[in-house]
Amino acid sequence: FLDEIGDIGPNIQTKLLRVLQEHEFERVGGTTSIKSDIRVIAATNRDLEKAVSENKFREDLYYRLNVVTLVLPPLRDRLEDIHELVPFFVKKATQDLGIPPVEVSEEAIEKLMTYHWPGNVRQLSNVVERAVVLAQDESLGPDDFQLEQGKPIQSEDPIEELPLSEAVDEFKIRLVRRALRLERGNQTKAAKRLGIQQPNLSRMMKNLDIRIGE
Repeated sequence: FLDEIGDIGPNIQTKLLRVLQEHEFERVGGTTSIKSDIRVIAATNRDLEKAVSENKFREDLYYRLNVVTLVLPPLRDRLEDIHELVPFFVKKATQDLGIPPVEVSEEAIEKLMTYHWPGNVRQLSNVVERAVVLAQDESLGPDDFQLEQGKPIQSEDPIEELPLSEAVDEFKIRLVRRALRLERGNQTKAAKRLGIQQPNLSRMMKNLDIRIGE
């Protein structure tokens, strides 16, 4: 699954087209081609036809990807889906965090259905995960879900506006801080959660100026 396909740059577009046409790729730093047999699902909120006409997206890649098109309305136009999405995101969050399951009250669902969701499904996922992380008991009520009011959103995440190198660093910082918070500052456990060795985590924290307790 390739999310935000409309945001990739020319170099990545060329490489992706090669993978789709030749069914092979090379790992980062590798020299040996690896055969692949995959099916690709790509998503974007951008007008790719317009991007093609403006020479911002490769036409050959567009037609290679555009075999079957599904247009999904924004969440604000299908609020009834929140009944299904919230339990799914709650279950995913508890499993990812390794914590006991929690329930969501009907009153909480009703509150979420009155919101306009400018950040779409991704915003709903983030709101649910935040509620799960901060949950005080086994049931989530309306007050557990923090919704921003009256703030115009230019993009779903400010990280999208950063240069690539800065965005990568910011993403690493978020992941490390989250792991440290969940493991109460224990670097060994945080490293295990991140799937890296503890010395690598310490080095990353030093390079990114991350301090325990932030």
